[in-house]
Amino acid sequence: MTEIRPVFDADNHYYEAEDAFTRHIEPEFKRRCMQWADVNGKKMLLVGGKINRFIPNPTFDMLSAPGSLEEYFRGNNPKGDSVKDLFGELLPCDPAYRDREIRLKTMDSLGIEGALFFPTLGVGMEQALIHDLPAMQAAFRAFNRWLDEDWGFAYEERIFGVPYITLSDLDNAMAELEWVLERDARCIIIQTGPVTTVEGMKSPADPRFDPFWARVQESGVAVTYHGGANAYYNLITMWGESAEMEAHRFEPLRSALSHDAVADTFAAIILHGLLDRFPHLRFATIETGADWVAPLLKRLGKLYSQTPMAFRNNPVEQFKSNVWVSPFYENDLDKLRDIIPADHLLLGSDWPHTEGLVDPLSFTNDLTEAGFTDAEQQLVMYDNCKQFVQRQPH
Repeated sequence: MTEIRPVFDADNHYYEAEDAFTRHIEPEFKRRCMQWADVNGKKMLLVGGKINRFIPNPTFDMLSAPGSLEEYFRGNNPKGDSVKDLFGELLPCDPAYRDREIRLKTMDSLGIEGALFFPTLGVGMEQALIHDLPAMQAAFRAFNRWLDEDWGFAYEERIFGVPYITLSDLDNAMAELEWVLERDARCIIIQTGPVTTVEGMKSPADPRFDPFWARVQESGVAVTYHGGANAYYNLITMWGESAEMEAHRFEPLRSALSHDAVADTFAAIILHGLLDRFPHLRFATIETGADWVAPLLKRLGKLYSQTPMAFRNNPVEQFKSNVWVSPFYENDLDKLRDIIPADHLLLGSDWPHTEGLVDPLSFTNDLTEAGFTDAEQQLVMYDNCKQFVQRQPH
């Protein structure tokens, strides 16, 4: 293993405080957003007045150890243990998951110089409130203020909390973007899939959103898409399954269906001309894996070959220039290396989640086995992400 210390990680997580969505909620939305209730002696999260099961235990009082499912996601489960058994012994929530000063010391012990910090519960909440857009927008205004208060958007140039912006209302998105920019946000997160508005679903590259994208490009802030619940999860109902998503619930059909929100999101971004209009936008895909990249680029390449006159720019080259990809450790990294240049790949350990890496530095083993050179590993493990969190205004 090529030892590269420190590392710059594109995917770290906190476990939200119980008041992450309620501490700063506007009073008129209090009952329409997140609440806590005692249900048969168990503390349950209500979202929009309904029990939400996106996270089985959203209090996060007891948790599995980081990386407890790593071998499972690598396809190694020779005993055929259930996911529940593989979680192992549940432990009290480590203070490092909720306190940034303690987390900095943990980062030191792991060799992490800096990292993007993403929600755990939060990536499922936009979809949970999709039928009440004003409440959903209010919920994330409150969430971003909690995030700034507890973690910061660029704390000590090491912890880069990523604020969540919904495009469901342009005025709200513009105001929230300005608010986070004033507080030194370096990246923002937007949900994959079509944007739900009062007028129905729209492409994120619909010209109606151009004022937002123009400001993003002008400010130089980067845009991330992170795995979580999105509109595509409802497609599974066509096959007789429940639309409700619960993290780590064993649902083989959901995993096997071919619909891929992140691939289609970038198809829309490119084919609807967003990168023609705003060529300096920077995107990163986090915790979405990379198996979707080759099929998408193949489709884009075929379209370009068939009708080059319909394009202002080569769509494959636009993707390779404007999109950074954080692959799963179990992906075919050797094949990915031949598709995406090393300077557009990011380490994403998912620490401290159960499906992430026990040791973020161990990703160098996977890169070595895939044939990445020392120089390429340096890019993936450190240089790329450190540069990505620096604003590049145009």
